[in-house]
Amino acid sequence: MALNVSSRLTRSIVRVLASRSVIPATRRLATTSCGTHLRCLQHIRVIRYDGTSLRSFSSSSQASIDVSYEQLKKLLLSESSVVIDVREPWELREYGNIPGSINVPLGQVNTALQLKPDEFKEKYGGDMPSQSQNIVFTCLAGVRSKTALETAASLGYTKVQHYPGGWQEWAERQLIKTKQ
Repeated sequence: MALNVSSRLTRSIVRVLASRSVIPATRRLATTSCGTHLRCLQHIRVIRYDGTSLRSFSSSSQASIDVSYEQLKKLLLSESSVVIDVREPWELREYGNIPGSINVPLGQVNTALQLKPDEFKEKYGGDMPSQSQNIVFTCLAGVRSKTALETAASLGYTKVQHYPGGWQEWAERQLIKTKQ
């Protein structure tokens, strides 16, 4: 029973993704039930993943949405990107923040990115990014920043990235750097 439900769910997901051009399907699913494990494996093989399919679905045309520690440092020095920290204000007070970042808590990202530039600056203390400007989201460990990235992309922001290492990696690397 659970296998049958799982099979139907898998086929539904495959159909939705194929219909939205997220994944190209090499052939249509021919059966309506899964019956055996071997037939389930056949359903898995009908999908061809070439590595660029999911990337082309994203609103960003950049090669990668992940930014490394070194890349983030360069972006901050060149001031070519807006870095938005989506942690709560108490987290920044307690643990610290990446210099040059703007704090917009995750729960406010959707509303904040729809404000007028002067309202954004007044509320968050930094310049509001344009929809074509590079934005790098960060948080504590890379989970909330990924959610913020998806929110920004859904609002039409085309150059969105996130720093998966988050504050944890930043603080660790900065601490190591100061000890040397």
